[in-house]
Amino acid sequence: MEPKRDSEEKLNSQEKENIHELKDKCARLEQEKEELSARLNWYEEQFRLSKQKQFGSSSEKTDDNKRRLFDEAEVEADPKAEEPTVEEITYRRRKGKTKKDRIPEDLPVETVEYELSEEELDCPQCSNKLHKMSKETRKEIEVIPAQVKVKEHVRNIYSCRSCEKNEISTPVVTAPMPVPVLPGSMVSPSLMSFIMARKYSEALPLYRQEQLFKDFGIDISRQTMANWMIRGSKDWLSHLWTRMHREILKKDILHADETTLQVLHEEGKTAANKSYMWLYATGHTDIPIFLYDYRTTRGPASIPRICLQVLRVICMLMVTRDMVIFRVLRWWAAGLTPGEGLKRLCRQCPKKLQKVQL
Repeated sequence: MEPKRDSEEKLNSQEKENIHELKDKCARLEQEKEELSARLNWYEEQFRLSKQKQFGSSSEKTDDNKRRLFDEAEVEADPKAEEPTVEEITYRRRKGKTKKDRIPEDLPVETVEYELSEEELDCPQCSNKLHKMSKETRKEIEVIPAQVKVKEHVRNIYSCRSCEKNEISTPVVTAPMPVPVLPGSMVSPSLMSFIMARKYSEALPLYRQEQLFKDFGIDISRQTMANWMIRGSKDWLSHLWTRMHREILKKDILHADETTLQVLHEEGKTAANKSYMWLYATGHTDIPIFLYDYRTTRGPASIPRICLQVLRVICMLMVTRDMVIFRVLRWWAAGLTPGEGLKRLCRQCPKKLQKVQL
């Protein structure tokens, strides 16, 4: 009996050891699981922060009004807001009409009158004829969507039948016709100005304009529109720019500012190189003028043309990211180059202009 009891005790002791080992293993696995879970949460948090930094909003927050694309109507709607109306009975009285919601007076007005028919003019009580007592007027703003049509220019050519019969030569007279905005192209002045205005005034990219023209049933590629804009700017708008440039030089005070930008596919430069866009504006004048001048570098050869063509005293306040505020006086009138003029100004005002890079 004793050997059997000894074997049972050994078996029980082995089972107890196995149970303890399993418990220790389970505890270690549980601890490793918690460590792995904590590490996974940390990596997920780092991934979320990385995506937030890459694609999320930065410290320069966008105005909420610019982000309301789909819910703008729901956000701005106010059922309690009163509608601006114009009541007209025997006199005109304006009710609840604010400056923001007023109807411009210079808009063309189309009047639609509603009258009773001859049968309806009979009085429902005594059957006598009704007379016009007063009017009720309601005004609406109607928008006419853009319309596209083909304008076909036909020029007639004339000749003299008498000269054809009796003379040796016959004069041929051709009716005058307007010169096309771009020879050999189907673009019209109205179409070119429409594309330019929507591109630069309404910030509508060419690829979206391409889709809008498809809604009209017209296939105009963005490459074609880009070619029209470039050729139209060189052939037509350059004359307007030159005229505005001459006018802006006559002003006593000019404001100038520059900003950096990157241009793709520019000859001799990579996409990472900086280019510069200068903006010139007049002060408080009756007709404001704003001119943009593109420059590839800040070198002496790229000094803005307005600065080089000043023939009298012009005070310019120039604020850039890399240069301090300074004033430019009598560059060209004194016979100095821009660099010499700045050096002279530095000697006169060293505290203000000591950081200017010549």
